Amino acid sequence: MKAMSNTQSVSNHEIIEQVYESSSTTIKRVLRSNDRQPFILKQLNKEYPTFLDLARFRTEYETMKRLDVNGVSQVYAIEKHQNSLAFFLEDIGGKSLDQILPFPEIDLQKKIALAIQILEILGQVHQQGFIHKDINPSNIVWNQETDQVRIIDFGISAELSKENREFQNPESAEGTLTYISPEQTGRMNRIVDYRADFYSFGVTFYEILTNTLPFKSKDAMELVHSHIAKQPRLPHEVNPQIPVQLSDIVLKLMAKRSEDRYQSICGIVSDLKLCLDDLDATGTISVFPLGQKDISK
Repeated sequence: MKAMSNTQSVSNHEIIEQVYESSSTTIKRVLRSNDRQPFILKQLNKEYPTFLDLARFRTEYETMKRLDVNGVSQVYAIEKHQNSLAFFLEDIGGKSLDQILPFPEIDLQKKIALAIQILEILGQVHQQGFIHKDINPSNIVWNQETDQVRIIDFGISAELSKENREFQNPESAEGTLTYISPEQTGRMNRIVDYRADFYSFGVTFYEILTNTLPFKSKDAMELVHSHIAKQPRLPHEVNPQIPVQLSDIVLKLMAKRSEDRYQSICGIVSDLKLCLDDLDATGTISVFPLGQKDISK
């Protein structure tokens, strides 16, 4: 896709549909008026955003511009729009996974292959020096027809460095509470590093496999307690069609302590590829020791 000129404006685009709205941002699918080129428009939805809102939004744009990763949406012009900001992203014509889930009609091989694609993109993000910090189905876009996958929303991403988290109110914890890693809750006095993304991916993969979440509650404190101290119901107990080996992989991803999780994307992807190869060859997944190719950074 050709890069946009920085002189392009929101007014030069036709809004096709609203894709997503959160408490802070709105995402719309638009067409550029002069050539009907599709884009995604992301904008702050507060009439008078705070300085912090504007700074975070601009940081997200700059982060995505810096990332040279095929699986991260390209970003184009950022501009002032009324009292706020907006920027344009490439449109692959897909939907976020939370709009597609549950998808029981998709076979197990496809679910594993999708997980591998997501992880390979995430691995490139880590290699380029960033932690996403909010991996969840709403931040993963998939075009099922072309099988293209994109990781989006780098609004709270951070440089890949060890950071201590202060004790904080769970209502203000960075990340989506349903998918947040224990160390991101601020309740464990532990560093947040790239392995936090592994935990959030583990919750996401749990949902992809079972069509349900490992922990569900409307109470923020209860969710935080679950992530820190409660073991989820095993995926193969939720859905007997899921092989035990995949349950074990999910549980390793969702280990409470980051040192008990996988330590590398390579380790996770290797195990998932073994599962996929076994499933393709025999229709089943045999049990094998996890993490044989897992290498700590």
